[in-house]
Amino acid sequence: MKENNVFIFDHPLIQHKTALLRDKHTNTKEFRELASEISMLMGYEVTRDLPTVEVDVETPMGKAKARVLEGKKLTLVPILRAGLGMVDPMLRLIPSAKVGHIGVYRDPKSLQPVEYYCKLPEDVANREVILLDPMLATGGSASASIDFLKARGVTHIRFVCLIAAPEGIELLKKNHPEVPIYCACLDEGLNEHGYIVPGLGDAGDRLFGTK
Repeated sequence: MKENNVFIFDHPLIQHKTALLRDKHTNTKEFRELASEISMLMGYEVTRDLPTVEVDVETPMGKAKARVLEGKKLTLVPILRAGLGMVDPMLRLIPSAKVGHIGVYRDPKSLQPVEYYCKLPEDVANREVILLDPMLATGGSASASIDFLKARGVTHIRFVCLIAAPEGIELLKKNHPEVPIYCACLDEGLNEHGYIVPGLGDAGDRLFGTK
């Protein structure tokens, strides 16, 4: 489903795996595998409109007209640390992509994002960036990360998450209306601590077994 540059996936496999991902009884190994599988399934749609060119391919039976990626440079940028869980499945789809990292944490009192790390390819301004973070809660970290990318000259950005809250989507649409948002599920909203409800808990803790 697409509405106002927001893509919410209704594919049965994504919905099934997201249900398992949410379950509080899902252990770290299973959670990591599910997050990877969902990210890869989403990756097919996130990259649906990448440009292609026609080429001639020699098959065992003759010459065929085929289409390959035009060669547009892509960079995957996970927001540390939870975004790391979405990188490998995306790289399996786009093995030539470069990878950058942005470290942002949310101040527990103000709920405002604080940057502590940013390492990007030198030519990132000439690349299309796919920004990765499992959770879009208040939207502060994602919006700040997009600010960091734009400050370094990036003009083409896609944001991909597993679970989103309406508050986070509204903030991104307000601050960065040109950035498409892709998510597996849109939840009810945030609690008083800024966590998505019903959500799935802390994605970083569940990915890395630190809960």
